[in-house]
This record gives sequence, C-alpha cells and structure tokens, in this order.
Amino acid sequence: MARGGVLYTLATSCHGRGRGVADPVVGVGACFPSTAGRGERGAGVYGGSRRCENLSCRAPLLPVPWPQLSPAAWPQARSRLSRSQGCGGYRWWSQPTSARQSVQTAQSIRSSRACGSGSRRGSVAMSSLLYYALPALGSYAVLSVFFLRRPRLLHTPWAPVFLPRLGAHRAGSGERLEHTMEAMENSMAQRCDFLELDCQLTRDGVVVISHDKNLSRQSGVNRDVDSLDFEELPLYKQQLEVYFSPGRFAHGSDRHIVRLEDMFQRFPRIPVSLEIKEENEELINKVADLVRHFDRNEITIWASVKGSVMKKCRAANPEMPFSFTISRALWLVLLYYLGLLPFVSIPERFFFCFLPTIINRTYFPFSCSGLNQLAAAVSKWLLMRKGLIHHLQQRGVQVVFWCLNEESDFEVAYGLGAAGVITDYPTALRRYLDNRGGAAQAS
Repeated sequence: MARGGVLYTLATSCHGRGRGVADPVVGVGACFPSTAGRGERGAGVYGGSRRCENLSCRAPLLPVPWPQLSPAAWPQARSRLSRSQGCGGYRWWSQPTSARQSVQTAQSIRSSRACGSGSRRGSVAMSSLLYYALPALGSYAVLSVFFLRRPRLLHTPWAPVFLPRLGAHRAGSGERLEHTMEAMENSMAQRCDFLELDCQLTRDGVVVISHDKNLSRQSGVNRDVDSLDFEELPLYKQQLEVYFSPGRFAHGSDRHIVRLEDMFQRFPRIPVSLEIKEENEELINKVADLVRHFDRNEITIWASVKGSVMKKCRAANPEMPFSFTISRALWLVLLYYLGLLPFVSIPERFFFCFLPTIINRTYFPFSCSGLNQLAAAVSKWLLMRKGLIHHLQQRGVQVVFWCLNEESDFEVAYGLGAAGVITDYPTALRRYLDNRGGAAQAS
C-alpha cells in the first residue's frame, strides 16, 4: 500500500493459521522493510512479524475509525489477540469507544425491552384482575342488597312470643320510685307490654331488683347490696332523680326494695327484661332457677352489656331469649356496612339500643361538649338505618329504643320501624300510642 494510505494490519498468530481481526492505523511516512516484498501477513506498523528498523522514517500514526463489530464479537476478538505469540498482538487491547457505545446501546435496549415487557405483564395482570374482580364485586353487592331486603330466603325468622310496643324503664322510674312494686302497678295500669329490671344478690342469697350495687344513691346508705341480708336493706329515699331527665324527680309512697320472686308472683305473665351487670355466677344461677320455677323461659329476657356475662347467662338457662351485648352490637353494625349481615346467623332475639338523641341530651363519657355532639352524630348516622332495622325485624329480632317522654323521640323510634320503645314515663308513651292509633283509624 502506498505511503500515507490506510493500512489494515491483520493480527494473527505467528504461524499465520489464525483468523485475524482488522486493526486499522494510518501510517504517514511509514516505511516497510524487505518483508513487504515477501507478502508476509501481518507485516507493517503495530502488528507485523518484524518491526520497521528504519527509525528515520518514523512518522506520526493517526487512528482511524475502527470497524464496527457486533458487541458479541468483541470478547472473542480480544481473546484471540491476547493469545498472539511474538506477533506484536495487543495484550492490553480494549474495546474502542464506538464499541463500548454499541454495548451500552444494546444493554439499554435490552433493559428497555425488559421494562417494557414487565410493564406489559403488569398491565395484563391488572386488566385480568379488573376483568374478574369487578364482576365478582358487582355480583356480591347485588346479592347482598337482595338478601338484605329478603332475609327470609336464607333464614327462618324467630317467632315472637310477644310484641314489646311499650316498655317501662326501671319499672317506670319517671313517675314512681324506680323498681318498686308501686311503679310496676302504675306501668301495668298504662298497659305496658314489658318491664325493664336490674338484679342484685344479697348476702343471704336473695335476688332483689336494684339498679345499683351500692345503695348510697337510692337510699343514702353507703353499703353494697351483697354486704347486707334482705331484711337489713334500707328504704329508698322519698324522691329520686330520673336517670334520663336530669333535674326531674320521681316520688312515691312505696319505698321498699322488691324481691324478684315477689315480682314473678305478682305479675306471672308480664314479660320482663332482666339485666345482669356483673359476673356473679351465684346470681345468674339463682335468676335462671327462678325463671324455670315460675315457667317464664319464653317471656324473660337475658340482658347485659358484657359479653362474658351473657355467656354465663346463656349457659345457666339457654331456653331464655337474650339481647345483643355492646360488642355484638358493634359487630352487627360492621357486618351491615360490609354487606355480610344477610349471610350470618343471628342468635339474639332482641336489640335494645339508646336513641342517640337522648344520649346527647343526658350523658356521654367525654368531658368536651363538642366530642359529645360528634359522638351522638356518628352513632345516629350509623344506627338510625331503616334498612338495618327492617332486616332485623324480618328475621324476628325485636328492635327496642330507649326514649324520653317526648313525642319527637317516639316519632323517631317508631318512624324507623322499631318494634317498641322503653321509657321512664309510660303514661306519656301510652298517650302517644293512643293518639297515634286513633289518627291511623281516622285516616
């Protein structure tokens, strides 16, 4: 090749058997010894079997672009060049910039393809999830609403023994002294359907009707019921403040604490809700025995706010119907909003619940009035649902609300479809029911 031309030297093995890789350089003023005439492969600058010994003809060598090899061919070429023996092979040879760029480009393409395939797989998985999940959720929602309105297709409803339209809280504590025989007589005169009572046990094992275990509020005597015999129990005060009506007081001539046995004898067929407040197994067993003795299993209701107490009550007398505890009521509301209530069995037969508006007017456990109002609003939004109450009624669960003596509360309770109302003022509730019945007949 002429001087100044482009020289491609082929780096091979000394024996000329290997397949070489072109190594381009530019030789400006390069000289070639006698080996050029012999046609020896590999002769020339930076790669011949002999080097040019004419130092006077040295000229600067200018690199030219390397041939573009595929990225996969560079490691093999490098390995062959490094194995060259005595032929001036490049032992410190490395990929040129263009080749490195090619490798980087190939790697970026592969990574982008991998990312693209991953995103495609993710989109396919998401589309598959939506394809199956959305119809499943839609079907679940439709079935839940359908069976919520028609629960009898899945469950056999409880047959109610009595309809609790009018209930007297603490036997009618707003008009007579609470839990006295006089209060019970007054409630029966107002044609109450059932009585709400609380039970305690004396030291000598007598079951008495008393809301508080300590008698200081009721009688002024700071003694517990279980620390006294029945004959030692003090009389009630001459007036007692009504629990749900602060500032109002009830009066009465009868001030004696009543035995549960005496109440059963006096009103043998009047339905009663008996609330047990503590895990007193002796008290629970004695109440269960009295109910059996007077043949009141179907018309006497177990009531308690604690699940552990209710468990013992049900074990003592499983024939008696029972109401929801606080934990079970919260679970009921949760199942309702999740749409699972139509598919769950309900062993309770009564749902006693405070009307949230009266709780807000009387008592909430927070010291801040704003929190009390917020709690009342949230509880009202959660509980005051016609769909929930209607579903319970369709399954034979009687829903009863605690109210005051105001007609607005009665309107709310019965407007929601409640089976009955418990109040401290049975006279006011009876008057409302009579007027409501007369208006209904006139219409």
